Amino acid sequence: MADFVFARKSRNIASTTVHIFLNILLGISVVLITVFSGTPLFGLILVLVSKWRVFAVRSRYIWLNIKSNLVDLIVGISIVLLTYYAGNTLLPVDFLLMAFYIIWLTVIKPQSNETATLVQSLSAVFLGMSTVTFIASGQNPLLTILLAFLVGYSASRHVLSQTSSNDFTLTTLVCGLVFAEIAWLCQSWAIIYTFGASGIRIPQVAIIMTIFAFVYNYARQAMIRYQDDFRFRHIIAPVLFGVILVGIIVIWFSNPIFNI
Repeated sequence: MADFVFARKSRNIASTTVHIFLNILLGISVVLITVFSGTPLFGLILVLVSKWRVFAVRSRYIWLNIKSNLVDLIVGISIVLLTYYAGNTLLPVDFLLMAFYIIWLTVIKPQSNETATLVQSLSAVFLGMSTVTFIASGQNPLLTILLAFLVGYSASRHVLSQTSSNDFTLTTLVCGLVFAEIAWLCQSWAIIYTFGASGIRIPQVAIIMTIFAFVYNYARQAMIRYQDDFRFRHIIAPVLFGVILVGIIVIWFSNPIFNI
């Protein structure tokens, strides 16, 4: 019996080690292959292939699996596209994206507690909205609206599916619409913060939407916690922090020199 337990633990350790190694290899590969090929196609294929389990089910479960994995897909696709938009030369931003994706695959994504779920959702918002800004630049505003809606819907659904037992369809749709509306308003004044020759470019709307998502989630949790005794004072601190921070960003950090 002891030998069986030892053998089983050994197999678990070996499989875990192999799984971590493959995730590290994936994180490195999607960035390097995108940089050196000069096209996002191969990186996107790697991301989709890594999600083969999503499609290896009966047809009636595929759509449900896709919705459940939207946040992970948004992060993976965003890593590839942000690498592509940074150019076909290795820059510091490529190593940052590579490091984050490895941490995402090995540390952040496997966790399912409330804090980790929020971090996963906020990561998808920040990276997703950054990617939307670059994709939709100079394009039809409808593209911005659709992509922003998808990011907002996915991030909201990811949190609610982990923490709520009630029907959250309406809430996720409303969150998606709010994202789409804000992205549409920012479409004509897309501000990008650049950091020298590092290749790091951060869209203003990505920061604003991440702050909004954090405050929104805090308020939702407070409403659930206090229920009938809920008062605005329970959320006034994060709301004021979010409003002041967004106000500072919009008023003092919207220099048109960054406008794309």
